[in-house]
Amino acid sequence: LDLSNCSLHSVPLGLAEATAAIVLDLTENPLTALPSGSFLGFIQLQSLAVPLALQCPGGSDAWQDVTVDRSSRLCQGQRNPCNSSVELAWQCPENSVCAPDGPGLVQCLCDSSFHGYKCLREGTFPMLLFGGILGTATVSLSLLLWGTQRRKAKAP
Repeated sequence: LDLSNCSLHSVPLGLAEATAAIVLDLTENPLTALPSGSFLGFIQLQSLAVPLALQCPGGSDAWQDVTVDRSSRLCQGQRNPCNSSVELAWQCPENSVCAPDGPGLVQCLCDSSFHGYKCLREGTFPMLLFGGILGTATVSLSLLLWGTQRRKAKAP
């Protein structure tokens, strides 16, 4: 994805839809900062070129090789922060596993038989019970409102 020399002053909002990008070039743009969530979901990104004034997203530890030339910084080979020995290893709660979610970003995914806050609930989400209660409440409230508000409608 070549976005070089596009006069970008900030990362475009539509960039979030390009998570399948492998190579991304943002050089020759007057970018002043890369917000921390700009590359959320970019797990396949292997080469990123940014203006010299900017650092690689996630820091240099998130990349295998950071090369600087006279006008740009090239970040290559995205590292998996989950099995990194650099700094502290990312800690996920019990019953979950760490998964990469972009340069220097991680997400904790619940094991197959767990769900909920911090993966503390065992078993599957009670979809039938949840849907039944939600449907019953919606139909009941709709009938109640229809019955009470019907008399206010004027006949033509």
